[in-house]
Amino acid sequence: MKHPLAALAVALGLAVSESSGGTAPLDVSSNDMPEQDENGWEYSLCVSTYLEQHARDFANPTLGVDYDWLHVEARYNYEALKTGSLWFGGKFTTGDQLEIEVAPMVGGVFGDITGIAPGYSISLGYKALVFFTQGEYFFDPANQTNNFFYSWSELSCNLASWLKAGVVIDRTKILGSSFDVRRGPLLGFKCNDHFDFTTYWLNPGGREATFVFATTVNF
Repeated sequence: MKHPLAALAVALGLAVSESSGGTAPLDVSSNDMPEQDENGWEYSLCVSTYLEQHARDFANPTLGVDYDWLHVEARYNYEALKTGSLWFGGKFTTGDQLEIEVAPMVGGVFGDITGIAPGYSISLGYKALVFFTQGEYFFDPANQTNNFFYSWSELSCNLASWLKAGVVIDRTKILGSSFDVRRGPLLGFKCNDHFDFTTYWLNPGGREATFVFATTVNF
């Protein structure tokens, strides 16, 4: 890579998304890995709570389980409200100064919408900078007009061992409305190796302003 900050900022600008759920992913946008037990298993639970103006509030829980390279996720209210999904894939890490983590996955989606979805999550970390993006392409076998691509991307800087700040951008289809680009600042706090909390403010000052509160627990 050339200048790390410029490269990450360009990557953030290119990662735009489409979704019918409008939900944030499992918060893995820090250099810290989930807690690992003596048998090699890693567990992480993230609950993102959405408080939206002129729309229904909702919560999006995501459970991640890792063993060696194997990665499994269970999500709810992610692709759409009242919809669950199960994901299977792998997680691969490389790099020294520039840390790279890639997790290709495939998921089954069921509920208000039903289909399959190949997806991914990618994390790049260089010193205090972290770029994270997660996305998927949803296929509806019964109705191709319901197909969509979704991703969520954020660029953050670790200002201290317990504090990070940055920006987030996504393009989402909120509760069945038309697709919309949303962007805004983020601020995260890390209490210890097991718990962190991140606040996102999408479309600050606008009619569709949304606060997202993401709580992540590693156990």
